[in-house]
Amino acid sequence: MNTAYVIGVDYGTDSVRSIIVNTANGQEVASDVFYYPRWKNQLYCDVSVNQFRQHPLDYIEGLEQTIKRCLLQAGANVSANIKAISIDTTGSSPVIVNKQGTPLAMTPGFETDPNAMFILWKDHTGVKEATEINEHAAKFDVNYLQYVGGIYSSEWFWAKLLHVLRADEKVKDAAYSFVEHCDWIPFLLTGGNDVATMKRGICSAGHKALFAKEFGGLPPNEFFKSLDPLLDGFTSRLFNKAYTSSECTGNLSSEWAERLGLSTDVVIGVGAFDAHMGAVGGQIEPYYLSKVMGTSTCDILVVPEDDVKDILVKGICGQVPGSVIPGMMGMEAGQSAFGDAYAWFRNLLMWPFKQMLNQSDIIDADKIKALIDESENKLIAELSKYAEQLGINEDDELAVDWFNGRRTPDANQMLEGGFYGLSLGSNAPRMFKAVVESTCFGAKAIVERFIEEKIPVKGLIGMGGVAKKSPFIMQMMADIMQMPIRIHKSEQTCAAGAAMFAATAAGLYNKVEDAMQAMGRGFETTFYPDASKAEVYQKRYERYKKFGHAIEELTMN
Repeated sequence: MNTAYVIGVDYGTDSVRSIIVNTANGQEVASDVFYYPRWKNQLYCDVSVNQFRQHPLDYIEGLEQTIKRCLLQAGANVSANIKAISIDTTGSSPVIVNKQGTPLAMTPGFETDPNAMFILWKDHTGVKEATEINEHAAKFDVNYLQYVGGIYSSEWFWAKLLHVLRADEKVKDAAYSFVEHCDWIPFLLTGGNDVATMKRGICSAGHKALFAKEFGGLPPNEFFKSLDPLLDGFTSRLFNKAYTSSECTGNLSSEWAERLGLSTDVVIGVGAFDAHMGAVGGQIEPYYLSKVMGTSTCDILVVPEDDVKDILVKGICGQVPGSVIPGMMGMEAGQSAFGDAYAWFRNLLMWPFKQMLNQSDIIDADKIKALIDESENKLIAELSKYAEQLGINEDDELAVDWFNGRRTPDANQMLEGGFYGLSLGSNAPRMFKAVVESTCFGAKAIVERFIEEKIPVKGLIGMGGVAKKSPFIMQMMADIMQMPIRIHKSEQTCAAGAAMFAATAAGLYNKVEDAMQAMGRGFETTFYPDASKAEVYQKRYERYKKFGHAIEELTMN
């Protein structure tokens, strides 16, 4: 009997990675990564107004190249036994499409229009529209925001759609529907040519688009029409059904089978967001908060549906039945800046160094580039080493981590980060320590909200680049949370989770929990909290909350 293999595809912020996995034991037999070339050059982006757009060609080129290179690595026997492909993406990262389901940026006249491209999760150009949605929702007897924590975010579906329709008349006139990245890639692979036939995942639909069975699907047209006439009739061109990621969306089209060198028998699973599939790849358990820690964090909690009953957790990114594991309530939270906060501080320190080096008359260009690259690669580790030696004091420098706004609890993308208690003795390691501490305090605020809303959190599961690479940050988080953090072995939990869903969609496992048990790679280490630090960190956390409240008062008044 031939071994069955599946492909998991993980679309991140900067790159896409594909892996081929043995479905019997979860062994990764090939992997490849593709960095988006247009995004790398920040084409179609404007940081000054928080505009972050990605061209669909970055996604298509990366999909084809990574899968083909994986198949080349794995060999002909593996390629002949690929049974399914599933994908995850960042989110909410939607795009305007025509009736055929083609992103407008891939149609004549829109090739370089940012509003015709995918609107990345961290694009905050829809802040005004999100505020209007929140104010508008309060006018209705039915609370259409009740399953997304009561607050709608500029990072999500409807705020982005309304902003683009208002901002670009040409795009508005050509727009037919609006599609999440995680729903579009499976549609592309199955050869879809009618957006009405696209299978939308419950993950994106429930957490970002306000889809809920209690509403009969999406909120009624009147809700959107009375918000802005531009949205009149739009729901009729969207969807009235959503699917779990354990389901099949179709088979690989003949075109893509030929492009990839695979069979049309290959099953394509329903897509989902990266952290949701990553939670499965990281072997999530009920009441253990799964934290995918990268540029931002996305925190996932699963709870048996019967345990939740009438609980509606305020200020999170939604609670949706089946959005992670069918039969479980999937709850999402997260931080808008995590690794991005450390990268911001690194870039701040690097700026004068790079400027001066690039003006040097005594070092050639190649050596300048090599020196800059080496410094950038080592800086965070060096800062961590010295910050770790500092210890903690109640009166140390303090920071608030809202450098890209606040995702949860209580989304507000208008908020900004800050430092408190700086003096002439404040140096780079001390300030870096404050930044790290602030991101851990932000994580604690999420756990605190769940507990306040009567959803217990038993422990933490850490995944992603920061979790794997920084023992300093993970130990501080364990100390601040006073909870153990298990770090998953897999380097690619999101892609691994996609592979588990692919195996389930192909019928190789009856349910995703079975795939998770058979294909999971286990944990490599656990960080245990230091009880002796609990008291001082709690005092500093109270200060963090007060400082954050002051920032919020200044920002919003």
